[in-house]
Amino acid sequence: MSVTLPYSETVRVNQIGAGLNRKLEPDADTRKRIARALDLQGLEDFVVDFDVKPTPSTSEWTLKGRITAHAIQACGLTLEPLPVDVDRRFSIQLVQAKPQETEEIEVTLEEEDADVIEDGKIDLGHYAVEQLLLSLDPFPRKPGAEFVQPEEPGEISPFAALKALKSQDDKG
Repeated sequence: MSVTLPYSETVRVNQIGAGLNRKLEPDADTRKRIARALDLQGLEDFVVDFDVKPTPSTSEWTLKGRITAHAIQACGLTLEPLPVDVDRRFSIQLVQAKPQETEEIEVTLEEEDADVIEDGKIDLGHYAVEQLLLSLDPFPRKPGAEFVQPEEPGEISPFAALKALKSQDDKG
């Protein structure tokens, strides 16, 4: 199964050397694809600065960056446009995948595990979109928008309508 990413910008591990700085600014068409993938009404600005460096004395890399964006989400209650400005820093540990010697697969659910680099490539575009998604409110709500619980019907019964008819007949 192949997953189509809305934005992909890869760098090979052997290109990093002592460190790599990269600035990503997707064009308008790419921002539209990202907005569609993240269910946004629009993505006007999107800039990510990356700094990738090897971690001394380990086979890991540190991916640090800063994301700035101007997105338009839809209010979860009114569906009106809700502008959102994103400006945050992030840091991710990466480790090169080890060759599998056995057929056993070890699954760990530790939060501090590093992301695995597969095929010697780091997809900076994937991390850019992921960090944008993590910066957005999953339940956006415009200021002042409130959910009003509708009134529940008094009597929920198929015989309620018959009872209403019977009371009208008794009067007549």
